[in-house]
Amino acid sequence: MTANIAAAKAALSHLDIEERAAAIKTASRDFFWYSPVLKDRLDHVLADFVVRPKTEAEVIEVLKVCYEHDVPVTTRGAGTGNYGQAMPLAGGCVLHLRNMNAVKEITPGRVVVEPGCLLKELDHACNETGQEIRMFSSTWDTATVGGFIAGGSGGVGSVRWGSLRDLGNIIRLRVVTMEAEPRVLEFRGEELARVSHAYGTNGIITELELPLAPAYDWVDMFVATDSFPDAVAFADDLANQDGVLLKLASVYEAPVAHEYFLRVKPHVEPDTNLIGLMVAPQSMEGFLTFLGRRPEARLIYRSDDHDWPRAPGKVFEYGWNHTTLRALKVDPSITYLQVRYGFPEHRELIEKIRAMFPGGEVIQHLEALRMGGKVAFAGLSLVKFTTEERLNEIIRLHEEAGAMIFNPHRYTLEEGGRQTVDDTQLSFKKEADPKGLLNPGKMIAWDDPDFAYDEMYAYPGMRAAE
Repeated sequence: MTANIAAAKAALSHLDIEERAAAIKTASRDFFWYSPVLKDRLDHVLADFVVRPKTEAEVIEVLKVCYEHDVPVTTRGAGTGNYGQAMPLAGGCVLHLRNMNAVKEITPGRVVVEPGCLLKELDHACNETGQEIRMFSSTWDTATVGGFIAGGSGGVGSVRWGSLRDLGNIIRLRVVTMEAEPRVLEFRGEELARVSHAYGTNGIITELELPLAPAYDWVDMFVATDSFPDAVAFADDLANQDGVLLKLASVYEAPVAHEYFLRVKPHVEPDTNLIGLMVAPQSMEGFLTFLGRRPEARLIYRSDDHDWPRAPGKVFEYGWNHTTLRALKVDPSITYLQVRYGFPEHRELIEKIRAMFPGGEVIQHLEALRMGGKVAFAGLSLVKFTTEERLNEIIRLHEEAGAMIFNPHRYTLEEGGRQTVDDTQLSFKKEADPKGLLNPGKMIAWDDPDFAYDEMYAYPGMRAAE
């Protein structure tokens, strides 16, 4: 297929269309540069034009026109993803959903919202009814809810609610297909897996219905320990206290807090390990009792009672991938891995892998979350990058030790996810995007039906955008 860019732009010229080179470049990028590998592979990627629809009807019009003229379409929200999910590998049209940001309905236990709404604005709207969203990314200030659902997997709140794809964490999604006559479909239950965390490769989400939880004035805290295993045990055991309500439990190996958390640095030593917490106010008595049983741990900061001359701000903005961002600002050679340490061997596996990299090449950063109802850890390990070959070796060593890697140095669904083809998403793409125009290059199974995981580290798709 040869895209007729000029014809598509002319047909869409009455919409909010962007043709300025600088603005197109900005809309063609996300936080792919967290990975030096993706920075090298994708730095040149550029769309031909950007359209900002205001309504679902305009989304349908854009998809219909682009289908007619064989123009690829890549959807984006705020572009805070780290895998290159929102980057238009084949050029074409970037469908920017920032204008579709209405909170349409809030009722007890649920909210209906358009995809371009910022997580922060959605949370504030829900707070006015005494409710809050269950989970959000650490980029709460800038990320959109649609981008979170289409590109994220969990975040702040996952210590209580698990991952986004766990049953009950999404109620309903409204999706538009990319066909000669686009269809509007509504998905619930088993059907949600077709498009959640699919990078917009097989449909455009135009409305979401999500569950809510009661809103609390969460108490942010930092707890310090001299031993990293003690810090892991503290977070793990606290997250398993049934009567203590948490929204965050992060663990940072020394010297993360001292080297990269600039507002925390004056209050810790280079060998201090740190735990970041969000605890519901009614659970503080239980938490303080738990803390009193742990003489190895000391509370150094709480947001509701502190004498720090300069408060550190929101504790969740030190967690998840904000940890990587803070490290990158100090040391540009830092990158990261996403690791899964599953129950029940998670503590042992963390120590096993930690012992494999004693020189600070891999520094542990953990986030407590529920997996199948059991508390375990996601690792967003900080890695001192030297070469791509060494990075791949580090990944291989993790996998050989028994840890699952969600590779943030690959931009495809399969390589960045569970290293398997998602037949549900592939099947729906064949139905909803028959020309393969939605976010092309991100689904290996579409481009190469014979793909196998054993070929992953040499897969030619990694070179498709060079």
